[in-house]
Amino acid sequence: VGAPAPLLALAVALRVLNCALVRTSFVPDEYWQSLEVAHRMLFVILNIHNYGYLTWEWANSLRGYSYPLIFASIYKALQLLGKDDVQLLIWVPRLAQAVLAAFADVKLYSLVQHLENAETAKCVFFCQLCSWFTWYSCTRTLTNTMENILTIFALSYYPIKGSKMGNSCKYLALVAFAIVIRPTAVILWMPLVFSHFLQEQRKADLILQNCIPVGLVTVGTSLIIDRVFFGEWVLVQLNFLKFNVLRNLGTFYGSHPWHWYFTQGLPVILGAHLPFFIHGCVLAPKRYRIFLVAVIWTVVVYSTLSHKEFRFIYPVLPFCMFFCGYSLKHLKAWKKSAASFLLVSNLLPALYTGLIHQRGTLDVMSHIQQLCHNSDQSQAFVFIMMPCHSTPFYSHVHCPLKMRFLQCPPDLTGNENYIDEADEFYSNPLGWLNKEFYNDTLLPSHLILFNVLEQEISPFLALRGYEKTATVFHTHVPQGRVGSHISVYRRKAETNH
Repeated sequence: VGAPAPLLALAVALRVLNCALVRTSFVPDEYWQSLEVAHRMLFVILNIHNYGYLTWEWANSLRGYSYPLIFASIYKALQLLGKDDVQLLIWVPRLAQAVLAAFADVKLYSLVQHLENAETAKCVFFCQLCSWFTWYSCTRTLTNTMENILTIFALSYYPIKGSKMGNSCKYLALVAFAIVIRPTAVILWMPLVFSHFLQEQRKADLILQNCIPVGLVTVGTSLIIDRVFFGEWVLVQLNFLKFNVLRNLGTFYGSHPWHWYFTQGLPVILGAHLPFFIHGCVLAPKRYRIFLVAVIWTVVVYSTLSHKEFRFIYPVLPFCMFFCGYSLKHLKAWKKSAASFLLVSNLLPALYTGLIHQRGTLDVMSHIQQLCHNSDQSQAFVFIMMPCHSTPFYSHVHCPLKMRFLQCPPDLTGNENYIDEADEFYSNPLGWLNKEFYNDTLLPSHLILFNVLEQEISPFLALRGYEKTATVFHTHVPQGRVGSHISVYRRKAETNH
């Protein structure tokens, strides 16, 4: 059952608007594991500019180049067209992600229309478009976003009982691609693939004709791509799982109690959809139980890992939206009021998180971009004194400016007393600065910092002749090292040359 063209046009228009209305930062991986890598792939590999930065994950082969390659290809196309302007480098990858998200929305509609009917499909589609968290995340260049999109595509070919659209080869290929991009996708798909295997009559054929060829092609392609860019054979998916699951080193980035996903994670990303989700789970026929099993299983498995984030469970949202839509359809007399409630209650968080909360770290990049057009670009040296990876880097500057930020790689050697540069800096900012920049010739021309740090390092700023040139709003809820505003300081030109 194909979706009508007007529906696709509506979805694309909505997601493009969505893209334009999301101007905040969510997590560093949005840039550091995709756009920064793509920017470096293109410019360093082509020897165009010798600048760029890769985080420690890349030095330790924990990430694969398959996902950044998509953006590197976009950058290459822009460069060939002579349009590699910094604004296009920032927005075109996000627009591409937005269009993919729109296709996924429509795929979800088609799937439900095929399994149920047009009315239920409309309700699911409505719930999907209403979801504040999908609005917040679906146009971001995150591997979690791509995993979510590929999950919807794979689901539309999944052979559920009573479906004629099932196609083992297509759905397994999409699942395999999702695992290549984000190895944890294997968690969500385990119960679904297992259930399919149990109900399949010709089990040997499924394994020999579908699973093995699909696995060999995707793993082979991934291996070749990584071989080209790492310069050696490496199976990044294995390294990723070893690091995050077996060694559980993710705890370096914070840990949460086991119940966090049940008490906070899922309720927050579902928002006002939560009662509809519960109602839909109760109502839905037995054959959809596998979707619920997939959601619960994924959340339970992620709960065993101590480092938890909202985006990790983002790929279960399409399954939840299926149940929400099912619930909405059955609220006969209340349907209109319920739909209005969903729309209004999701609108505020979507607009607030998309336009206001944590926008400073992106807005401040325009101040750095201006330095690229100055005559003394070669003299400029920008030091970002913020929690590490707070801002994007060269992908949002696109000129060989000298830049530095506080580093925070985890310790992989087992040193008990290990302290990263950022922690060392924050334990005594003034002392650190005086030690690091003991000589005036080493001083950065520009400093970028959160306002919570200003008081503490004011002696350094005054003594070294820094003046504040801009203040940028960041968030209404400053926490710890993150302030409400970002300050830009410039070192005054010295007169006594």
